[in-house]
Amino acid sequence: MDDQLPIDLGGTRLAHRVCGPPDAPPLVLLHALGEDATDWDPVAPVLARDRRVYALDLRGHGRSDWPGDYSIELMRSDVLRFLDELGLSRVDLVGHSMGGVVAYLVASEAPHRVARLVLEDVPVPRPRRPTTPTRPDGELGFDWEMVLAIRKQIDTPDPAWWEGLARITAETLVVAGGPRSHVPQEGVAELARRIPGGRLVTIAGGHLVHATEPEAFSAVVSAFLTGRPVPGTAPTPR
Repeated sequence: MDDQLPIDLGGTRLAHRVCGPPDAPPLVLLHALGEDATDWDPVAPVLARDRRVYALDLRGHGRSDWPGDYSIELMRSDVLRFLDELGLSRVDLVGHSMGGVVAYLVASEAPHRVARLVLEDVPVPRPRRPTTPTRPDGELGFDWEMVLAIRKQIDTPDPAWWEGLARITAETLVVAGGPRSHVPQEGVAELARRIPGGRLVTIAGGHLVHATEPEAFSAVVSAFLTGRPVPGTAPTPR
């Protein structure tokens, strides 16, 4: 993927990487907590065969600004402003873990902006037992204050996140990581049930599905984005 100059979103600069044909349908990738755009390198070249792929560094991560002001809602607003700045009126959107939370908030806030939505091993927005993360040693590629702020929100999510799932109109595929994932899989399935028309598929690669099973992940996501049948999926019962 090619690095692009950061885009100024009203005082906060967002870095991103791009690959794929310039005239192909746009696909935006949103990484997990503590990662950056390079996390998608195992799958981006395959996804870019018939998509213009934009992989973002969300605020507080990588080469994007670390402004000290962090929330999932601010990340959602950053993504929508990014789409505005690039003139992308409607996109396909893939989000992993925290990036999936940002993705479904984008899709519920602006349903007309998202055609197809892929949520990779994303926790359901239900309260969970809070834990205190330990800061890793050495220099970090992300702002530790961001981690503390975002973890607090994910531990105690705004009830509006749950209500907003019903407003999503994008065709949605939820990819579960199976028993090796630390994310409760019954919650991942519940997320798929809550989104109208949501479909669930399990790729037993653990939480980092796109990294541990890149070929399977790329095949499933590519099929879904192009409207081909996705093996192992079915509409989730309500």
